[in-house]
Amino acid sequence: MVMDTFNAIPVFVAVADNAGFSSAARVLGISKSAVSKRITQLEQQLGARLFNRSTRHLSLTEAGERYYQYASQANRAAQQAQDAVSELQNAPKGLLKIQLPMTIGQMHLVSFIHEFMACYPDLEVDLTLGDRPINLIEEGYDLAIRADNLNDSTLIARQLVSLDSVVCVAPEFYAQHAKTLQHPSQLAECNCLLYSYSNNENVWQFTDKNDDVHKIKVSGNYRVNNSAALKEAICANMGVGRLPTFIAGPAIQQGQLVALFQEYEMPSKNLYAIYPARDYLPEKVRCFLDFMIEKLGNGKPHWDKF
Repeated sequence: MVMDTFNAIPVFVAVADNAGFSSAARVLGISKSAVSKRITQLEQQLGARLFNRSTRHLSLTEAGERYYQYASQANRAAQQAQDAVSELQNAPKGLLKIQLPMTIGQMHLVSFIHEFMACYPDLEVDLTLGDRPINLIEEGYDLAIRADNLNDSTLIARQLVSLDSVVCVAPEFYAQHAKTLQHPSQLAECNCLLYSYSNNENVWQFTDKNDDVHKIKVSGNYRVNNSAALKEAICANMGVGRLPTFIAGPAIQQGQLVALFQEYEMPSKNLYAIYPARDYLPEKVRCFLDFMIEKLGNGKPHWDKF
């Protein structure tokens, strides 16, 4: 009886954290009916109703709130115990659940995952590609890679690389307009192709070697909300564009694009690995972080070598 109660704690905590049986089932990797059955058994063993149930809403009862205070602590302690043992393992094993951002994930990071798994055959990976913000703890993720920092004190952010930008054009466009592409200020007179999701889509900032900042107001006849589509428009000789180097870099290396104003710096972001704060970092997470840092060139990724 006591063992059954202990075994039900992770299920109860998952239901409470995710406010539903279906979402808890997805996190736990079991069926909704199995979750419902375990919660019903737990309530019977405790002699108290833990959840208020309706067709649209699930919430903790007073008894459920009190039980959650201790059950969540017990669940965290069990996870820390597992992490402590995992840290002693020579090779990572078990399930590693990861989220990668969509575009850079597809272009550069997914192939690293394949190599990583080949190095550690006892490891299983559950990979999600997407830019939707997730709650790592509630949704059961070990790690996410994101192009921004965080303000959540329950998470740790480890910087991987800088994400830089570059202004570029197609070779044919450059041949036709080279004289009007000598200084960033000339961009005000060019047809500039815009990324509509940028916070500063029509103001491009450059910093010269004297740390003087130049903000250029730009405009053009094409706006798009996808960087890969923006790259295709630039390659099609439609105008001047500003791209992340992880998208533009391979095209520049292959001669499909020409980088402009490389003596200037543009504002950049950072790519972070984000994971829950724990007393013991699981070996599978530690190995994955070390592997990604090595593959990303210790701060100088391969896509920036142009």
